[in-house]
Amino acid sequence: MANQDYVLLMARYNMWQNENLIKAASGLDQAARQAERGAFFGSIEKTFSHLLWGDGIWLSRFEGRDPPASYKTESTALIESWDGFQQDRATLDRQILDWARAVPPEWFEGDLTWYSGLSGSTASRPKKMLAVQLFNHQTHHRGQIHAMLTAAGARPDATDIQAIPDRFLEM
Repeated sequence: MANQDYVLLMARYNMWQNENLIKAASGLDQAARQAERGAFFGSIEKTFSHLLWGDGIWLSRFEGRDPPASYKTESTALIESWDGFQQDRATLDRQILDWARAVPPEWFEGDLTWYSGLSGSTASRPKKMLAVQLFNHQTHHRGQIHAMLTAAGARPDATDIQAIPDRFLEM
C-alpha cells in the first residue's frame, strides 16, 4: 500500500510522463490537440485539462487547503493557452513532488474526509487508498492521451516505469 517511498517514486514518474506526453503533444498544432478523438473527455487538450484539475483537487485535499479558484470550473476547461498549460502543469508537478518529499509517515494513517462534487456529498476513504488513487488516475488518463497522440501521428517516448531517466530519480 502507499507510503512515502511509493508517493515519491510516483511523483517522479508523474513528472517524467507529463513532460513526455506534453513534448509529443507540442509537436501537434492546436487544432490537432483540440480535435474530437472519441476518448472519454474527447480531445487531447481536454484530457490534459482534466488531469491538471484532478491532480490539483487531490493535492489540495491532501494538504488540507482549498483548490485554486480556477478549479471551480469544468474539469476540461482549464487550458486557456498551450504555453500557460505547460507552465501550470510543471508547477503542479513540482508541488506534487514537494508534497511527496515532505509527507510524514503518519499522514498515511487514517481517513481523509472531503466534499465530493462528483457525488454531491461528503466522502471519506483511507489516505493510503487516496494516494494510490491520485497516481492511478494519472496513469489511466495519460494512457488515453498516449493513444490519442499515437493516432494523431505523434510518438511519445517510453512509459514503462523502469525506463525512468536517472535525472528524475535524483529529484
